[in-house]
Amino acid sequence: MFDGIAPYYDFLNGLLSVGIDTIWRRKTIKQLNKNDHRHVLDIATGTADLAIEAEKQLKCERIVGLDISNQMLEIGRKKVAKKSLSDVIELVVGDSENLNFETGSFDAVTAAFGVRNFGNLEKGLSEMHRVLRNQGKIVILEFSKPRIFPFKQLYNTYFKYVLPVIGKVTSKDPKAYKYLYESVQSFPDYENFEQVLQKIGFKNTSWTSLSLGICTIYQGTK
Repeated sequence: MFDGIAPYYDFLNGLLSVGIDTIWRRKTIKQLNKNDHRHVLDIATGTADLAIEAEKQLKCERIVGLDISNQMLEIGRKKVAKKSLSDVIELVVGDSENLNFETGSFDAVTAAFGVRNFGNLEKGLSEMHRVLRNQGKIVILEFSKPRIFPFKQLYNTYFKYVLPVIGKVTSKDPKAYKYLYESVQSFPDYENFEQVLQKIGFKNTSWTSLSLGICTIYQGTK
């Protein structure tokens, strides 16, 4: 599915979020800092937007972007090369729930809009925990369900009925954007997700709601 929508992914992200997705990513990386987070793993990196933002803000020594969709990564590699960042950012095909990295390999692990796609959420988060060094930080940006009336009702109508139509016309794959709605509805957001992070072993966990609850930044340390 993700290979199929790869050519339209960046365009639709900007269109459907009215460009706010770039601000969300910027705020996500701002939870990290240049001194402590030199080696970063970006899970479900897609077309590498978060990885590129991490390099921009942190000037990292090494960033690895991992995704199961090679078509997404191919687009990401072109963007990375265009910005002359290939020496810093490496994009690799891999399974987020079975990471091929040694324990304690990274100072920080990030993810934007990918964690809710894990087949086994706790296994994926456990792998993220494993590859972090002690005191390393996890930062996750994920869609959430607005709670404020009447924005909640308006957003649900848009998300359930309007967005799939736009996705169908633009990407020719209505199932992908139907899946987007369904995956967000089933994801344990806000304090529920924070509890999952704590169960895995993350400490100092917190969450910050963005744009009236459209998405949320979660963070914690190992």
